[in-house]
Formats: sequence, structure tokens, C-alpha cells
Amino acid sequence: MEYAKRAQEIIDIELEGLKKVRNGLGREFGRAVDVMLETLNRGGKIVVTGLGKSLHVGQKIAATLTSTGSPAVVLHPAEAMHGDMGILNTGDVVLALSYTGASDELLNMIPMIKQYDVKVVALTGDTDSPLARSSDEVIPVTVDREACPLNISPTSSTTAMMAVGDALAMVLLEARGFSRDDYAKLHPGGAIGRALLLRVRDIMRTGHRIAHVRAGSRVEDAVLAMTEARSGSVVVVDEDHSVVGIFTDGDLRRHLTDEGKLLDRQVDDVMTPSPVTLSQDLLAVDVLAHFREHNIDDLIIVDGNQRLVGMVDIQDLPKFKIF
Repeated sequence: MEYAKRAQEIIDIELEGLKKVRNGLGREFGRAVDVMLETLNRGGKIVVTGLGKSLHVGQKIAATLTSTGSPAVVLHPAEAMHGDMGILNTGDVVLALSYTGASDELLNMIPMIKQYDVKVVALTGDTDSPLARSSDEVIPVTVDREACPLNISPTSSTTAMMAVGDALAMVLLEARGFSRDDYAKLHPGGAIGRALLLRVRDIMRTGHRIAHVRAGSRVEDAVLAMTEARSGSVVVVDEDHSVVGIFTDGDLRRHLTDEGKLLDRQVDDVMTPSPVTLSQDLLAVDVLAHFREHNIDDLIIVDGNQRLVGMVDIQDLPKFKIF
């Protein structure tokens, strides 16, 4: 057997199923979204349930819904009959997954659910099944065949359910105006969250970690300040602590061959005047563009009056996982 070729054939079968389900979505999908929107806007939640492979698919759907601003939980039909029904609140909406729509455990739970005055949306391959008839809205996920060579193991059908679950989550995301900032708040530990939540003030060096000297200081003082702060540059400030220049270790090397004693010269003579400065309120991820644009290793951070408040060293970015 050519395994790769067989794998391609299996995926083709699943693609056929996805296309059929896609083309079958219509007004019932829109009505189901309206029911969920009404529930979420009232402060309710989506309760996802199913059995077997459908429950596993439901767990992923619930996770996607929750992470994109539509609170969802998973309810196992068997556990529901032994106390977990307490997850339900009046006004919630239940998303019930069953390809056959004939799962006894799920059907036995539906009358109990109805006592909570909740709407039920079915995701099923049989729109005339007992589950479909017991539901308020039905989204069809009918495929012609499973990718399993025995046409038994849930494959094409579960892929279709997963895809429709993703579609529900994304449509709800757009309908509720869920933004990148909202996403970041729900994913503070992820790369997107860090990129959208961290500000320059959160990553900049402050206090004794900033090398700085007053204008008129000797180059020797500047080098000592750089060494003490373990920095590759020193900021030159005036009497008001406003930034007037920067002197880097690169400047030091370039001027070593100058006539006269470099260390005794004033730093003003060899510094770069009017250096690039940034606000501490800037998004941390945006400093990358400035590093690349100006081809520098250190960025000076100032307040609204151009006074020195911090420094961002490009070597600090990896530990914040900002790339």
C-alpha cells in the first residue's frame, strides 16, 4: 500500500464532506447564531454536550468559543444526571452534538434540560432525528460517507462538526465586536497577548540600570557609568534630566584613534546629539520596528517633557519573548 496516497484519498473524502456541509448551511445557521447572541448578550453561556467522539469535538468547540469571547462549558450527559446539571442556568443555550441524533444518554438528558428554560441547538447529521425534533434550532452536518474504509468510525462527520463549531465561534466573534485587545486580555500568556498588552514601561530598564551622565562630563565618567550599569551606551542629560545625546561603546571604539586623550575629553564632543527617543506608553512590540529602522541596540525612553525615564536594550527582548 502507498500510505501517502491512501492518506490523500482519506483527506479528499473529508474535504468532500466539508464542502457538502458548507453548501448546506443556510437560514437555520443564522437562527442558531441569533439564539446564541441573545443568550450571550443577556449574560448567559453556551453549554456544549455530546457523547463519545462528539463530546471530544464539543470540548474543542467550547474551548474555541470561550477563548474568543463567547463563554462556554462542557456538560457530559452521564454526569449531568448525577449532579452536573447544576452547570445550567435559566437563559443558557445548549449546543448538542450527535451525528445520528439518536444517542440514548443525550436524549434522556434533553427533558431535564428543558426544565431550565434553555434553548437547544442541535448539530446533527439527521435533521429528522429524535434530537433534531427535540431541539429549538438544528444545524445540519450531513456527510455522504465517513473516511473510514468501513464507513463506521466517525471521521468525516467529526471533521464537519469541528468546522461548523469553528464557524459558529468566528461568526459570534465578529457579531459581538470581539477585538484584538479583547483577545489579548484572554490570552495574557501567549505571544499575541504579550504583543498587545506589554508596554515599553513594562520592559524598559530603570533606576541604576540606566547609564547616564550630565552634559560636560568627561568620556571617562561616561565609560564608568556604562560599566557600572552593564550597558552598551550612556545617555547624556542636561540639568533638567532632559536627553541631549547618547554615547555608545561603538562611539568609544571609533574615537580611540583620535588625537589627544579621549578619556579626558568632554562627552559632548563625541556623543550623538538628538538621539532616537520613545514614549513609555508605546506598545513593547513596536520597539522592534525602531531597532530595525535605525539599526541601533539601545532606545532611550522619555516622558512627555523629554526627560529620561528608561532605556530598552535589544538584548532584553528575548526574555520577554518579544520577537
